[in-house]
Amino acid sequence: MSVMRISSRDARAALLGVLLLLTAACAPDPGPGDEGDGRGAARAEVRPPAPGTAFDYQLGGAYPPPEGVRAVARDRTAEPAAGLYNVCYVNAFQTQPDEAVDWWHENHPELLLRDADGEPVVDEDWDEPLLDISSQSKRTALLGIVGPWIDACAEDGYDAVEPDNLDSFTRSEGLLTADHAVAFARLLTDRAHAKGLAVAQKNTAELLPARARTGFDFAVAEECARYEECGEFADAYDGRVFDVEYRERDFAAGCRTWGARVSMTLRDLDVLPAGEPGYVHRVC
Repeated sequence: MSVMRISSRDARAALLGVLLLLTAACAPDPGPGDEGDGRGAARAEVRPPAPGTAFDYQLGGAYPPPEGVRAVARDRTAEPAAGLYNVCYVNAFQTQPDEAVDWWHENHPELLLRDADGEPVVDEDWDEPLLDISSQSKRTALLGIVGPWIDACAEDGYDAVEPDNLDSFTRSEGLLTADHAVAFARLLTDRAHAKGLAVAQKNTAELLPARARTGFDFAVAEECARYEECGEFADAYDGRVFDVEYRERDFAAGCRTWGARVSMTLRDLDVLPAGEPGYVHRVC
């Protein structure tokens, strides 16, 4: 927490500090359930992507975007692509695998979700322990970690952020709820909006009715054609949807049915960089 220091040698600064305190004292307290989460934070030049923007999903490693692509998503550790609309990937609800898991265990073990035996609850598909968003205090503590990652996306020149694993509550063995996910999502969107970043809802069609609470601006969906969810995302976000399909037949069907309203992209499952064996990228 930063502390404002007012020099006794500067009467004008002292007066300003008093005025700020009086303003804060007159402000209304957050209502029930608001968590003091800054929902009134200013949206500084937030710019969602335009509908129909050709998209590339580059989470497996950055590379020069294919011709015609106007938007890319890259990991937060990568540089944005010059001249394009850039979406910054942040794993906000689970840890990253490998060394990052050890970092969480060493530095913030209390923020990992644990079962009745005290063992971390893990997303078995990706070997990623879930973060514990079950209480206001833990969500606030997690924002202190994830928030600076979002800030760095803005500082690096990204246009938007994609907080991944919004649906982690569905893998939490009943320890987390949709309301927990919505509450943490709102903290993340307020943080991003204050930095001028648009925010994508990642998958989780069941939370589309909560859009007013989450504050999301557009969507990044995986396999919405395969799971017949593209229409729901397109309606909720007025066509501002980047969809990534991993099977040729789903991509072809999605292009036929939703290509006019959703930015459809075919990628290999490992989202490999161009030039790697198995690399696939196509748009409608």
